[in-house]
Amino acid sequence: MVIMQASYWMFILSDKVVIMSVLRTWSGLGLVILFTVLGCSRSPEEKTEGPLTLAVIPKGTTHEFWKAVHAGAKQAATELGVEIIWKGPLKEDDRESQIKVVEDFITRGVNGIVLAPLDDTALRTPVNDAINNGIDVVIFDSGLKSENYTSFVATDNYAAGRKAGEHMANLLGDKGKVMILRYMEGSASTMSREQGFLDAMGKYEGINIVSANQYGGATTESAYSASENLLAAQRDSEGKPAVDGIFCPNESTTFGMLRALQDGGLAGKVRFVGFDSSEKLIEAMEKGEIDALVLQDPFQMGYLAVKTLTAHLRREAVEKVIDTGSNVITAENMNEPEMQKLLRPVVE
Repeated sequence: MVIMQASYWMFILSDKVVIMSVLRTWSGLGLVILFTVLGCSRSPEEKTEGPLTLAVIPKGTTHEFWKAVHAGAKQAATELGVEIIWKGPLKEDDRESQIKVVEDFITRGVNGIVLAPLDDTALRTPVNDAINNGIDVVIFDSGLKSENYTSFVATDNYAAGRKAGEHMANLLGDKGKVMILRYMEGSASTMSREQGFLDAMGKYEGINIVSANQYGGATTESAYSASENLLAAQRDSEGKPAVDGIFCPNESTTFGMLRALQDGGLAGKVRFVGFDSSEKLIEAMEKGEIDALVLQDPFQMGYLAVKTLTAHLRREAVEKVIDTGSNVITAENMNEPEMQKLLRPVVE
């Protein structure tokens, strides 16, 4: 009869607990060594121990829209007792910079990431890397070609684009020539707005889309240049505008087009529907140079994105998709209290 006795040792290897079991026979027949490795990843309880630190990564940091998002995120963080770290690329076309920001936060080991992807495809890999490293991700503002995230908090951008289109049709009496200055390829939010607008226009036989393939780019300067070129191509032989309506799908394209219309003496002579808000755009609407602005609720978007991720990390159920809404603001309704909150969100 062989009698075996087990001895156990435990030691730490990196972040893993290793238990070594040595089985010895009293008769000296040999040793059997077994290893058990525990703690290869953080448990849900470990992830939420202590104060939570969340990274909030916008598409850019200069537009008024993102300042309002930041204010909403800070408000949620204060109410919920979590820490947020706000960091994003300076320009909204710097995909590599945004990817690096995500990677840096993965290395840092934050509890969660709130991300507005600059590109719906390019950001899939870093988001997957975050998930694989035990870091939960909420996507906001603009979509990702993936389902590998906790929740998507955003405007229904297609519906917002359709609202812009319906309003344009009303302004034109269901007939006329219309053009779009698009934003940037790969930006899911603005592409959805553009498609919604075009689909709304398609219902009206009297409306003709004369240009829908030009992009303004990520800055007001590039949008201004593109707008000048578009307007030059849409003048008749007497130099008058040969287009009746213009739609722009975000703040930078709207402002770039506004400047081009003003400099060309066309402001107020062409129906103009834009997107998002700033003081200069509000002033232009008051003057009749912009007919309408379709507004999201960036404050609410930042607030709900942080609130949703915090709830998930605290093991509460959250919705997969959360619509933060949109409204068409005109000179007629802009002074209503609810519209003023959207036009001038608190950005302390």
